[in-house]
Amino acid sequence: MTGKEDAPPPGRSVRESEIFREPPGSGNFSSSIGASVGIELFQGRGRTKRARPSKTIVEPAREVQVLAETDVLVVGGGPAGTAAAIAAARLGADVLLAERYNHLGGLSTGGLVIWIDRMTDWSGHQVIRGLGEELVDRLPKDAVAGPPRADWGGRDAATAAYWAQRTAAYHGIVTWSPTIDPEALKTLSMQMANEAKVRLLLHAWAAAPIVEGNTVKGAIFESKEGRHALLAKVVVDTTGDADLIARSGAACDTDIDAGDIHHCMNTAFLFGGVDMERWLRFRYKEPDAFASFMTLGRERVKYFEKPFVSWRNDVALFLGPRLAGYSAIDVEDLTAVELRSRELAVGHLEVYREAAPGFADAFLMLGAPQIGVRHSRRLVGVRKVTRQQWDGGHVFEDEIGVSPSLSPKIPNISVPYGALVPERFDGILGAGRHVACDASSHTFLREIPQCWLTGQAAGVAAALAAASGTPPRHVAVRSIQRELLRQGAYLSPAVATPHSQFGENDRSRSLVKSHATAT
Repeated sequence: MTGKEDAPPPGRSVRESEIFREPPGSGNFSSSIGASVGIELFQGRGRTKRARPSKTIVEPAREVQVLAETDVLVVGGGPAGTAAAIAAARLGADVLLAERYNHLGGLSTGGLVIWIDRMTDWSGHQVIRGLGEELVDRLPKDAVAGPPRADWGGRDAATAAYWAQRTAAYHGIVTWSPTIDPEALKTLSMQMANEAKVRLLLHAWAAAPIVEGNTVKGAIFESKEGRHALLAKVVVDTTGDADLIARSGAACDTDIDAGDIHHCMNTAFLFGGVDMERWLRFRYKEPDAFASFMTLGRERVKYFEKPFVSWRNDVALFLGPRLAGYSAIDVEDLTAVELRSRELAVGHLEVYREAAPGFADAFLMLGAPQIGVRHSRRLVGVRKVTRQQWDGGHVFEDEIGVSPSLSPKIPNISVPYGALVPERFDGILGAGRHVACDASSHTFLREIPQCWLTGQAAGVAAALAAASGTPPRHVAVRSIQRELLRQGAYLSPAVATPHSQFGENDRSRSLVKSHATAT
């Protein structure tokens, strides 16, 4: 029997560095992606929080000024929110996009998640298309690094080995997984939003939804002006944490897959003044020296991370160390992760400058302005993506997009519209990393390309709902699918082919105006 003196300290559970593997028959395909690039997970040790006071106060009732009324209010300007706003505005909806930072792109820009995970399936076919494809294609050539189109899906061993070192080949297959310049993507995101006549409201933080009965009518925001309200026919929650959906009283899931990094947090950082080609030669051609270097790093820093390539040879990307056991909706945890991430960034710089080939002149170029949250909660939707659907290649009749799977052993993953629709609340849709899915499926649905995918679908659906006065859950799915295809999105052949019988008039921009009579 264990006494109190033998028990671990209170606070967070203990787990040291764990490099993800794929045990035979485990089915943990997400871990195999992580293992291929050496991703590690670290667990905090025994941090005890200070007790919070039990006191409460009564906030006085007050009138709140309405700042704007709009057709579609998109809350959160990350990848999903940017795509949602542009897609809705291109349908002619009056769209207001509210964002708490000074830029668009969210984690793909401010969070330095500039490695854009697989946009192609294992055959090399690009399935993340539509606005995601347009955003990448319109970036300046010197702002994107990745394999040429002719290599996508290729299995040549030498070519795959080359791109595996540059985060663009897995399981011996070359994929379209570009690395991008975050500043260029910020600029392009704002440009495309302006082209679509999206009204931007920056430096505004959503505080609470405006709810009447079981219908969301808008949101309360805080800013330097104070408190104000935005009213909308349809709200799209792209906060990443389902903030408005959860605060409206809708149900959310919070369970995690403990064997994957999808629940970890950290603040990413960039080193400038490096030579990544020299580093890659060292890492892959001098394995003994590399192992000794990693041992040194772990001795000095403990939680020690390997760099990723970026869009330039002289810039190194660090997407970790990834810290587990913290909550993304706990302000004290967020603070603790920021402090620990900064400490680790400085510690990494010292070790890399001292001992890593290609890093003698390195400097801390940028710590991400946004903390790297991967998971907090997921909406409970009308439908959800689950692990059980993967193997059979199930295609939902209300499919609004297709995600690459985690392994060549698994078909592409169909994403249903119902995963964006809260189970019981009307007037609001969710898109981005908090769509309805189980913890296993969240490992890939949280990625940047999938956020573009679900965001574009939510924007189209919101515009159609606002134009017709129809609750989002009752919008004809065939109308959403037709407009997504017109906007360049990819749908499974079983879903897309029936729509080919429609003429151009059925796909015109006026579809949003005629949706009330659509079947």
